[in-house]
Amino acid sequence: MAANATAQAADDIRDIKPPVTIADGRQWLWWTLGGLAVLALLWLAWRAWRRRGARAAVVPILPAHVRARQSLEEALALIGQPKPFCIKVSDAIRVYLEERFAFRAPERTTVEFLRELSATDLLSVEQKHSLGVFLESCDLVKFAKYEPSEPELRGLHAAAIKLVAETEPQEPAETAAPAAGTP
Repeated sequence: MAANATAQAADDIRDIKPPVTIADGRQWLWWTLGGLAVLALLWLAWRAWRRRGARAAVVPILPAHVRARQSLEEALALIGQPKPFCIKVSDAIRVYLEERFAFRAPERTTVEFLRELSATDLLSVEQKHSLGVFLESCDLVKFAKYEPSEPELRGLHAAAIKLVAETEPQEPAETAAPAAGTP
């Protein structure tokens, strides 16, 4: 039996258990601070997103013909200076045509622009002709040092306004009033 007791004692010997970690009393503090930091970042991101959305909503997008008219009105302040006036007026028309018809006008010379425009049906034949005369007149002032009189400059301005008025998008006609018998 002594041998049996020794074998039993050998089976009873077990290895020691690993150390047990005792929770630190400050661990909850770190989790709380981390959670608050995440909440603060989310709040700041939400606030920045709202501000950006508010700024974007405040700026109304003006149609191309409205911006062109504004630019042409600003050009009238330069009517005493022919070259800056013609630059402003021709740029206003070129930018308007680019925005209105998706036609790259500002990057081209007048000859290139008119040649490419003649191959399209964006404008009527009469409008293409008057645009050609308008741009060539502006080029004379801008590049050939031609000094036009104020009535000539006002004529260029009127031609630009007329082109914008003829080519601006037409609003759909309002529907007719309902008949007297219908609700």
